[in-house]
Amino acid sequence: MKVISEQEVLRQFTVVDAIKTIERCFIDFDRGRIMQWPRSVTTLPDGLNQNVFALMPAYLGGERLYGAKIMSFFPDNLEKSLPTHLGQIILLSSETGETKALIDANSVTWLRTAAVSAVATDKLAKKEASTLSLIGAGNQAASHLQAIRHVRPITRVVVFDLDKQRQHDFVERAKSDFPGLTILGAETLTEATENIDIICTLTPSMHPFLTGDMVSAGAHINAIGSFSPEKRELTTDLISAAKVFVDDYEAALKESGDILIPVLEGSFDEDSIAGSLSELVTSKVTGRSTENDITIFDAVGLAVEDLYCASAIYQKMTRMVK
Repeated sequence: MKVISEQEVLRQFTVVDAIKTIERCFIDFDRGRIMQWPRSVTTLPDGLNQNVFALMPAYLGGERLYGAKIMSFFPDNLEKSLPTHLGQIILLSSETGETKALIDANSVTWLRTAAVSAVATDKLAKKEASTLSLIGAGNQAASHLQAIRHVRPITRVVVFDLDKQRQHDFVERAKSDFPGLTILGAETLTEATENIDIICTLTPSMHPFLTGDMVSAGAHINAIGSFSPEKRELTTDLISAAKVFVDDYEAALKESGDILIPVLEGSFDEDSIAGSLSELVTSKVTGRSTENDITIFDAVGLAVEDLYCASAIYQKMTRMVK
C-alpha cells in the first residue's frame, strides 16, 4: 500500500492537473463509466453536538479503482491550531479489493474543489471576465484564486472575510504570490461584490448573505460553502433570478440548502435547474444565453471528484517509481 502525504500531493499534482482531471471525470460521470453512492454524514455523540464524521464512496470501474474519502469536521480544532477538516482517501483495486493507496484528503479536496469551480467558470462566466471576488479568506480562497486565473484573464481580486485579520493576512500573501494582480481587501460585502464578474462564496454560513441587488448583470457565481440542507449562502431572490447549474442533480436536491430552502418556500422549482456540470462539459446544455445573464454554479462536492483526482495522483506517482 502506498501512503501519499499532503506535501507529495501538492508537489506532484498542480491546479492545472486538477482542472484537466476534473473535466475527464465529468465526461466519464456523464457516460456512466464511474459512479458514487450518497454521502453518509454522522454527528458524533460528543463535542456539544458539532463534531462530524463523513464517508464519501465512489467506484471508478471494473479495471480501475474504488474507495472512499473519509473526513472529520471538528470546529473546535481552530482553538488547538489544527485544521477543522481532517481525512484520508482510501483507494482499492476493483479487481481484487486490495488496498492500493492512502492519500491525504485535505490536499485533494483543496485542489479538486477549486478545479471544479474553474471548469464551471470556464463554461459559464463571460469570456472577458477579469474581476474576481473571494467571499471567505480560508484555504479555498487560495486554491480558487489559483484555479480561476487559469480559465479567465483575472486582473483584479477583491477579498472579504468577517475575520479582518484573516482577510488582511490572505491579501498580503496573495499580493506576494501574484505580484501582477491588483488584490484588495473589502470593508463590506457590498464593496466586495460591486461590479465584479466572478464571485466565489467560500464560507460555512448557515444563513444567506449574498442578495440579488449585490450582484451585477452578467456576473457568474460559484457557490461552494453550502453542502447540507440547512446551510445556505445565497438568498432566494438571487437563486430565483439566475440560471442555476449544479454539480449533480441528485446530490444537490438532497444536500444543497441554497436550492432546497427556496424550493420549500415555493419560490424556486427544482425543474428550473438549468443543467449539471456533466451536461455543460459534454455540451448537452448551454451556459449563459446573454451577456446579462446571472449564472450560478451551486456545488455540494462529489465523491467521484475526490476519487478521480486521487486515482490520477496515485497513477502518476506509481509511474514515477517504475
